[in-house]
Amino acid sequence: MGKVVLVATLDTKGPEVAYLRDRLNALGIETLVVDSGILGEPVGIVPDVSHAELAGRGGITLAQLQASGTRGRAVETMRRLVQDLVRELYADGQLVGGISVGGVGSVMGAAAIQELPVGVPKIVVAPTASGHHEFGPYVGLKDVFVVHSVVDILGLNPVMTTVLDNVAAAMAGMLAHGHPLTPPPPGRKYVATTMLGNTTKAVGALKDRLAEDGFEAVVFHSNGVGGPAMEELAAEGQFVGVVDYTTNEINDPLVGGIHNGGPDRLRVAGRLGLPQVLVPGCIDFSVWAAGSIPEHLRDRPVYDHNPEYTLVRASHEEKATMGRIFAERVNESTGPVHIVMPLGGLSIPATPDGPFWDPEGDQLFLAALRETLRDDIVVETTDHHINDPDLGRLVADRFLTIIRIKEPA
Repeated sequence: MGKVVLVATLDTKGPEVAYLRDRLNALGIETLVVDSGILGEPVGIVPDVSHAELAGRGGITLAQLQASGTRGRAVETMRRLVQDLVRELYADGQLVGGISVGGVGSVMGAAAIQELPVGVPKIVVAPTASGHHEFGPYVGLKDVFVVHSVVDILGLNPVMTTVLDNVAAAMAGMLAHGHPLTPPPPGRKYVATTMLGNTTKAVGALKDRLAEDGFEAVVFHSNGVGGPAMEELAAEGQFVGVVDYTTNEINDPLVGGIHNGGPDRLRVAGRLGLPQVLVPGCIDFSVWAAGSIPEHLRDRPVYDHNPEYTLVRASHEEKATMGRIFAERVNESTGPVHIVMPLGGLSIPATPDGPFWDPEGDQLFLAALRETLRDDIVVETTDHHINDPDLGRLVADRFLTIIRIKEPA
């Protein structure tokens, strides 16, 4: 078996990482300790890969890294270097898991262990893994276990050693009983699709319809992470095609909402040449933590999705912009594409008596989409509502049609 990489800034977290290393070793797990610190020297531990060695991998000296201008710039460089190291060591078969330990420094280590594929054990231990802190830097698009250290990581007190004992045990358990995500076995045909609570009924019907023809839907929550995670796994060869039913993650970047799918959303599957059916589900709103809607959006219609999240209706200008963005990204596709545009409402509150009912805005989206889209890509309109199970079945049928065209007899 390979090693578990431990990443930390050892000038401040040396004794704690040494304790965790020893606990892992006592459980029969080999370790590789990497020092991602920038300023001070390791305390109470000798790393297997020093911070000077990491800097050298980037063609610079530690002194040059320390003098790179700002702390943020130095941290960004070190993060890239340790990411590269973990990625290369895993590709070489040397790593079987990863643990990041620290406060601010845990973000560097977390970025590094996120280079490990889904299913390879990954744990982040941090005092900031609680409260109102963002979890995105710890987790990214991967299956990272996040452990709140309860106390700050400064000393081997009973709380700290208990947490680290359990982290070591968790890693041992995952290595003994878990497994990495494997390629699809022969004969299994997985189709990626996207869903929110606003589209659950329709996607459930879509899933059942695909299953009737031997295709298994793998459903991602389009919350700013799910869509990019789907696309990352598509690039790893997990899917025979994509039904991107809930494409709202192109809206939030326009206004600063939290369901931000990033600049490559809607591009990856098309570039891969995968058969796609695309639906503009839920593009009519952005998502905000309750009470966080910015002043300039507070005069818009809203919908309280639950006590934690509030939806804000998209403007006509934003819908037209999204139509162009949707088309520009889909135009990069090299495989078969079919777009289905429901005219009966794009979200649950988009009904004739609901706050997001906006046929005029939907038509602006559709017009901009058609104006920008390649001539060979079909846009089908239907009177269904986005969450109508009949629409889910119709979309599944369109996917089955285009994949049969692509697949050899």
